[in-house]
Amino acid sequence: MHLTDIIETHFRIDKNQKKALEKLNLRTIRDLLFYFPTRYSDISAIKNINELSEGDTATVYGKISGLKTRKGFHKRIPMGEGWIEDITGGMKIIWFNQAYMAKMVHDGQSIKLTGKVTGGKQGLYLANPEIEKLGELPIDSHDSLFATKDGELTGVAYPVYRETRGITSKWIFHAIQKIFRSGILESIEEYLPAHILTTYHLPTLKTALIWVHTPKNDKDAEAARKRFAFEEVFFIQLKRQQDRKEYEENKSYPIYTDPKEIEAFIKRFPFELTLGQKNAIETVLENVKGKHPMARLLEGDVGSGKTAVAAVAAFAAIKNRPNGQSFGNLQVAYMAPTEILATQHFENFIRYFEHTGISIGLITGSGCRKFPSKVASQVGNWTNISRAQLLKWVANGEIPILLGTHALIQKSVKFKHMALAIIDEQHRFGTLQRKKLATKEGFAPHLLSMTATPIPRTLALTIYGDLDLSLLDQMPSGRKPIITDIISPDKRALAYEAIRKELENGRQLYVICPRIDEPDPTKELALQAKSVTAEAKRLKKEVFPKYEIGVLHSKMTKQKKEEVMEEFSNGDINILCATSVVEVGVNVPNATIIVIEGAERFGLAQLHQLRGRVIRSNHQAYCYLFADAKSEKTMDRMKALKTAKNGFELSELDLALRGAGELSGAKQWGITDLGMEAIKNIKMVEAARAEATRIILENATISHEPKLKKALDAKNLEIHFE
Repeated sequence: MHLTDIIETHFRIDKNQKKALEKLNLRTIRDLLFYFPTRYSDISAIKNINELSEGDTATVYGKISGLKTRKGFHKRIPMGEGWIEDITGGMKIIWFNQAYMAKMVHDGQSIKLTGKVTGGKQGLYLANPEIEKLGELPIDSHDSLFATKDGELTGVAYPVYRETRGITSKWIFHAIQKIFRSGILESIEEYLPAHILTTYHLPTLKTALIWVHTPKNDKDAEAARKRFAFEEVFFIQLKRQQDRKEYEENKSYPIYTDPKEIEAFIKRFPFELTLGQKNAIETVLENVKGKHPMARLLEGDVGSGKTAVAAVAAFAAIKNRPNGQSFGNLQVAYMAPTEILATQHFENFIRYFEHTGISIGLITGSGCRKFPSKVASQVGNWTNISRAQLLKWVANGEIPILLGTHALIQKSVKFKHMALAIIDEQHRFGTLQRKKLATKEGFAPHLLSMTATPIPRTLALTIYGDLDLSLLDQMPSGRKPIITDIISPDKRALAYEAIRKELENGRQLYVICPRIDEPDPTKELALQAKSVTAEAKRLKKEVFPKYEIGVLHSKMTKQKKEEVMEEFSNGDINILCATSVVEVGVNVPNATIIVIEGAERFGLAQLHQLRGRVIRSNHQAYCYLFADAKSEKTMDRMKALKTAKNGFELSELDLALRGAGELSGAKQWGITDLGMEAIKNIKMVEAARAEATRIILENATISHEPKLKKALDAKNLEIHFE
């Protein structure tokens, strides 16, 4: 048996089991070994046999004997019988109508039984218990399954694994025990440097694998999980620091700025910069003076003014000439995750740059645009142009600023002098996509990434370890805090009345629903989630008949989405009923109210993002969370939206309120729940970051730590985002 062996080579599995294993991403022996339990059976709830009372539902560990099958005296019921014994006593076992259970084990075998303690004429017995074979344990310290401490039974914590249809936790446990018995752990290599194991009191890989799957006590399980949690964060940090070192070794165009020109550009903004914006601009302009590329992440709440910072950085770039030239401009690429957002940035940049006389381009899957238009009837406006023409002008440097979606990183898009790459909503792009834009033509531009997604500091330090961080933690002056209310089903009518008054004052409304269409009526749970299409009809018919209601969701064509958004922006639509497609970038200052249906179904970060759609002006904004939260924990999470001062504080609250298995690591960040638990520990994150930085500074290729390098190369550390 080898780590790389396919599971079915050593285990009998049918087609359904194979499909289930693939669903769990379990294909090799190594995959099974590193498939960790989600929890353990509670040792404190396991009782000695002499402690059991009639009516208890109990779990006991012991050795089984006296196995036999027979027919009951009454109604000739087939029965299985046996005797379970631990160091404190013994008890009879009876399986009614399950005589075969007595044939599944043999006398003298160590087992775990869970069943109900029942009284009879001959005393207590365990009725119809579930049975688990425990087998031989893999190392000396676990040889005694029924160890005692001060005369009390301790036993082992029994692991519980995440299951799927076709594969049970029991199957996984026994498969892993078989792997242990094969002796494969004797050949497994430790890859963490010895000084890390010693400094942070981490068990070796072999010991940690045994302890995580078959812990003798809670302390062993915690030590094993600590080792693997540290390891996950450490490897991510290693890769991020490696990326950073590699990026910093590139050359880039130094961007010099004239303070007077920058000041004049900023004075044209229709608002005053916040202190946070001024500090971020100062830092960015200082960074881009170097011959090696800047790599910076700008974090800021929705509406905090990140686009203005990006505009100043872009202006600084285009005011510089390419090396050795007295003409032309350095170029800027600005990538956004959606066409709606890319188009909005294009229109914003027209307002920022129209006085400069430079050309601005837009490239998306739907087509290409250029400002200013050369068509006489469209002077002062943008015009549609062919893709070929746009690419030609970008390649020869005639278009200094190009905005777009993923279309920007296609091979056909070539810049002549790209000096600055700006990526909006950084969390929507994987690191490989980011690197693809930032290293075009083998020349790395300065990189400014931006995100409005609230990220806890420890998570940001981990997943963005290759970037310097700047925070925008202030809102523009005059912005009023959003009034957020959690609305229970019996308070809907009152909320609708308050909303109606705002609509009468000329304001506009978003209604966010979890679903696009009505669900299958046979699926009872799905019916609880409102759909965009049905809710739009209901609101028009029953609640707001006087107002125009539009629909926006991901299944609509790009052209239709743009038409709806334009109508909403122009005020032709009063109420926009949408899915979370409006989460990113939609900017309609007159929309000051948002209703979020099924708010308990959204994460705090997403609720905060959605709520940010209505803080685009100085009008008072309102957010109504229509929720049917049945648990106190869910209500506490939503209440955090009312108490947190900003997105950063909210993200920390969200992290603290969620437990293991609820952090959506694999789905949102590409980090396991075990790794996300580690993210809660700032000392662990900082230690992993410090160790990774030290190793990369010594040797960026990690050739001085061959086992560590081999392990790093084998891992898929592309942080992905959904």
